[in-house]
Amino acid sequence: MNLNHLYYFRTLAKEEHYTRTAKSLSITQPSLSHAISCLEEELGVKLFEKQGRNAKLTKYGRIFLRYVEQSLEMLDEGKRILLEASGIQGGYVDIGYIYTLGSHFIPGMLKEYTAGKGEHKIHFSFGQGTTSQMIAQLKEGTYDFVFSSYAEGERDLDFYPVMEEELVLIAPCGHPLAEKQSVDLRDTIQYPYIAFAKNSGLRPVINRLFEQIQCRPSVAYEGEEDSSVAGLTAAGFGIAIIPNIPLLQTMDLEILPISSPKIRRYIYLVTKKNKYLAPAAKDFVDFVKKNYSVL
Repeated sequence: MNLNHLYYFRTLAKEEHYTRTAKSLSITQPSLSHAISCLEEELGVKLFEKQGRNAKLTKYGRIFLRYVEQSLEMLDEGKRILLEASGIQGGYVDIGYIYTLGSHFIPGMLKEYTAGKGEHKIHFSFGQGTTSQMIAQLKEGTYDFVFSSYAEGERDLDFYPVMEEELVLIAPCGHPLAEKQSVDLRDTIQYPYIAFAKNSGLRPVINRLFEQIQCRPSVAYEGEEDSSVAGLTAAGFGIAIIPNIPLLQTMDLEILPISSPKIRRYIYLVTKKNKYLAPAAKDFVDFVKKNYSVL
């Protein structure tokens, strides 16, 4: 069944006039008549009957029209969604990011990006998790791209540094370390630590800091994301090394810069090599690379 013939049928059913219908469709009247004849021959029934210069639906035409309208409406909706999803008219972008970025970095980036888009509507969906979770879901196709720590051994992924994140030491209020202006990690070994879980992208970064000073901290508890690590610290269960995020300012914590060893901690835009990105997603990636590259 020819799709164009169905559109012609729906328009003729509305106009009830061959000449007006042909004009509105920008086709010739013989082409319209041929299309309707083909439909009637294929269906084995008459769809229209002439009444003077007008064309009225038969009872079979009225029955058929209900299903044609439903089908064409679904096809038109599918086309609209496809256009949006591909970014040709707006677009859908699926972004994943690690927990520490949700309160400031991602919202600030989106605000800057969307400010210049006007009526070009982009629909964003978001997911949070640890670096290992984000990387796994990126490879599964859940996200167009993610923001996370660097992950070793991921040859099918590209990592673009987009942010340098400051790491600080936090301690409960009144802790002995609070008297210091900054801390050398060698002076913290005697105190129990709240560590990030082993599947966190921060865990290997912090481990390397202690490897540099050839010391190993005593880990009392582990937390998967920053708010749980900060909460355990504020409750007095230990000290912790954590990104200096705005949340810390709202909690009963001492926040101390780390003077030694020197830390270079980066957040990366992570994309999958050779993965097709719809125009909307690609445009966002290009924006991030242009405006947020730190190396």
